[in-house]
Amino acid sequence: MAHTFLMESGQWLLEGNWLDRNEMPIAVRGKTVVAWPQSDWFSMVTKLVFPSQDREDIVLQYRGRLDSNEREYTFVLQHSQLGKIEGEGLVGPESIVQRYRVLGDDRQRRNGFETLRQVDLNHYYYSSGIMAGHTLNLISVMEATLERKS
Repeated sequence: MAHTFLMESGQWLLEGNWLDRNEMPIAVRGKTVVAWPQSDWFSMVTKLVFPSQDREDIVLQYRGRLDSNEREYTFVLQHSQLGKIEGEGLVGPESIVQRYRVLGDDRQRRNGFETLRQVDLNHYYYSSGIMAGHTLNLISVMEATLERKS
């Protein structure tokens, strides 16, 4: 089964939970739009909202390049709360995994990961985590499902 998320242009709906350290999980919803304006360059915009909380929305704006082998990519990201980020990803047979680090964040040394496991052509399971410091303390986690919008 070929990947449909990230590897094809499209719109995806996200629904799940956000968990900050020492807090109860809160509902999160969102939308992701993936575009391929050039054959090996992609852009992606994600907006996350917290409907039951008085919490600021999170907006993520990606620009990335897929290597010629179509299994590795690099990206830069503007995160509305973390700032400028750079990262890389690997496309496996059943999942897409990426890691990133926050640029100019020498004090907190924040970084993170995201894993998208394909269920079928229209659904993915998503999990992510943000860590900080030399000992990589887990700050927050998000788990969700992604569904391709028809």
